[in-house]
Amino acid sequence: MRRLELHWQILIAIVLAFIVGTAIKFFSVDGEPDLGVFGVSFLSIFEYIGKLFINALKMIIVPLITASIIIGVAGIGAGGNLGRLGSRTLLFYATTTLAAIMVGLLIINFVGPGYVDGEPARELLALDDAGADIAARVEGKGPGDVANIFLRMVPENIVQAAAEGQMLGLIFFSLLFGFFMTKVDHAYAEPLFKFWDGVFHVMMTMTEWIMKFAPIGVFGLVAAVIAKAGFAAAKPLLIFAVCVMVALLLHTFVTLSIFLKVAANINPLKMLRAMAPAMLTAFSTASSAATLPVTMDCIEKNAGVSNRISSFVLPLGATVNMNGTALYECAAALFLAQAYGLELNLGIQFSIVVIALMTSIGVAGVPSASLVAIAIILAAVGLPVEAIGVLMVFDRILDMMRTSVNIYGDACAAAIVAKLEGEKITVLANAEI
Repeated sequence: MRRLELHWQILIAIVLAFIVGTAIKFFSVDGEPDLGVFGVSFLSIFEYIGKLFINALKMIIVPLITASIIIGVAGIGAGGNLGRLGSRTLLFYATTTLAAIMVGLLIINFVGPGYVDGEPARELLALDDAGADIAARVEGKGPGDVANIFLRMVPENIVQAAAEGQMLGLIFFSLLFGFFMTKVDHAYAEPLFKFWDGVFHVMMTMTEWIMKFAPIGVFGLVAAVIAKAGFAAAKPLLIFAVCVMVALLLHTFVTLSIFLKVAANINPLKMLRAMAPAMLTAFSTASSAATLPVTMDCIEKNAGVSNRISSFVLPLGATVNMNGTALYECAAALFLAQAYGLELNLGIQFSIVVIALMTSIGVAGVPSASLVAIAIILAAVGLPVEAIGVLMVFDRILDMMRTSVNIYGDACAAAIVAKLEGEKITVLANAEI
């Protein structure tokens, strides 16, 4: 019997969580859910399940991010790939990712989905009451804190930084380690590369295994929110989801279209049609890695990009270029900050931008793996990682959309880099969908 796909399992878990959470909320006493079994409330059980899933995600952050960034940077630098082709590719990826982040931040700042009738949505979303403690961790960080961001990038003790969740320092160290691995003799670099590559593949396998339990974790997280807040939580979450969708569409149809037209004189509508099969595959699988063969086929057959360009740019993009994911990470952090009633000023928002750019290198190309990156950003700006739970209601559909944007961003990069390398790009107007 064929096993149900993970995304269907998660969607079913969300529906069941809404039903069960609503039932518990209906039978609550004085607004407090008290239904349970053997003296233990169902709410406590749901929160326990959700906490277990969040802890599992937090557990893999340090080794996954460290190994993936080291291998990614070392792989780019190996074999002279940091020459003209590599430099152009990385510059485009960094530029478009930054543009995506700014689109997301502008939309969330303008709409303010974390506020309901001018008040923070903390109670509606059943977030914990640690607002004062969170504010204390965040307060005092202004534009002058931008300089401290770079200071935190160079920790005194890298092990202590990892243990305390100071991910900015760990990411910077990993970037340096991966780069300088390419500068030592082959006899020293090879065993290091094999070691970190082995760690990376083990962590990828572990991530995929943990994600198999995502339906259970999502059920516990969503059911707990609904049991405490009821359907009132749906309003700010729905507004947030719509904001992210609008931001993703703006980045796809406006930002990337401008890059295509200005940098390579390519018709954006033809490019969208040429890449439609890959984008639809990405939407259904929510995995950049799984979509890579389809992406390469579309960009070569429908856009005329050579295999020399696509075989370098696209696999690299599936690892380091996450336009949609970076946009979502920043939007989610800002939304939760609004819900807690915090004012994230220029300094803190700059922190979010920097961390999102860096973590986009280390996000695994598997469904919902961006939850790990969101956890890093929340911890870095002083927000509780457990707040991720409220995002799970609409996470699946947003995951599918942002993965499609990731794939399209990779394709645009391949076409533009190929054009800059002197190739003649002919995007088929009648590409099959």
